[in-house]
Amino acid sequence: MRKVGIKALKNELSAYIRAVAAGETVLVTDRGEVVAELVPPRPALKVPATPEEQWAELIRLGHVTPAKTSFKEPPPRAEKGTMTLEELMRELDEDRSDR
Repeated sequence: MRKVGIKALKNELSAYIRAVAAGETVLVTDRGEVVAELVPPRPALKVPATPEEQWAELIRLGHVTPAKTSFKEPPPRAEKGTMTLEELMRELDEDRSDR
């Protein structure tokens, strides 16, 4: 693994690109601090065709964690009580009466 400053990289870009193409990694520095990496290209990745293949690839890469339990149907919704506008306004007035 080589380190090279931006100015030197600019002046000898072809040589560094050949080194990367041969499998070497080149660290690019700016004032002594690494700011970029030139790495050889990855092998061409097969793009998953089906949604199942896409999920499997995301799981393999660790981007997605599969669920621990499987649901056949969604859980039931909680019943929400409803009230009329008049009831709501009356409750608000009662809550605010001490102010």
